[in-house]
Amino acid sequence: MSHMPELPTDGQIEKVRSFNRFYTRHIGLLNEGLLESAFSLTEARVLYELAHRGPVTAADLGRELGLDAGYLSRLLKRFDAQGLIERSPSQDDRRQFLLSLTDQGHAAFEPLNQASATQVAAMLLALSESERERLVRAMGTVERLIGDGQEPDPPYILRPHQVGDIGWIAHRQGLLYAREYGWDESFEALVAEIAAAFVKNFDPQWERCWIAERDGEVVGSVFVVRHSDEVAKLRLLYVEPSARGLGLGRRLVDECIGFARAKGYKTLTLWTNDILVAARSIYQATGFRLVKEEAHRSFGKDLVGQTWDLDL
Repeated sequence: MSHMPELPTDGQIEKVRSFNRFYTRHIGLLNEGLLESAFSLTEARVLYELAHRGPVTAADLGRELGLDAGYLSRLLKRFDAQGLIERSPSQDDRRQFLLSLTDQGHAAFEPLNQASATQVAAMLLALSESERERLVRAMGTVERLIGDGQEPDPPYILRPHQVGDIGWIAHRQGLLYAREYGWDESFEALVAEIAAAFVKNFDPQWERCWIAERDGEVVGSVFVVRHSDEVAKLRLLYVEPSARGLGLGRRLVDECIGFARAKGYKTLTLWTNDILVAARSIYQATGFRLVKEEAHRSFGKDLVGQTWDLDL
């Protein structure tokens, strides 16, 4: 039986409207000229698209910006009369014309672009680094939740570990495995020990950590740790629930395999538990083979530990 979604509350609606009023006032969108220029917000947005996209039809421009065709036509006529845009026949459809900025158009847009960047820089300058990161993450969340649903490809970045990551990984894995499998705090302690030892003994020539980040938030990680001249260990693979379904787990494992091969290791090994079905399916798909199983009592649960090896 399907359920109707709950309607937004009056308080939620008013909060969004309040934020809209705050933001438009804060960045001066209610002023007659945007950023003390001769251009309105809509005119500046059209100039921005033409400056960054290159030739585009009026129909495509209007559709992507959500502008009424008649209003956009009048706006473009003003730009044409001011010498800001030029039109050229489309190679695909001779009935259509491609719009682009003239040199004069680029010259008119550049001060506007610089003024916008300066305004945002001044706003961010008043915040601490942590506050800036919070702001950018919050904006990314807003954009993702109420945007058109399109994700960048891929919708995350991979980077090396940095200060703060290790504690976060222990914290998140402790919480996730407690919620999803009922494991106790001894698992978080184990993760913290492994991660701390990695940082303390880190050898960048033979070891690597990948941190997956999405909208400024850590959404996954994995480590390759040197065990011997010929054997490396894959450790602490995890993916946040919000990032599952993006192929991130497979990508992290592939990065480990590629790194281990490039460094000349003969074997990449890992230890896991049979209850971690999603992770095991990735290991199987990437060529790992199960070499050992052993029942054990850990993290407050009866588990079956597994060792998997990949011949490189």
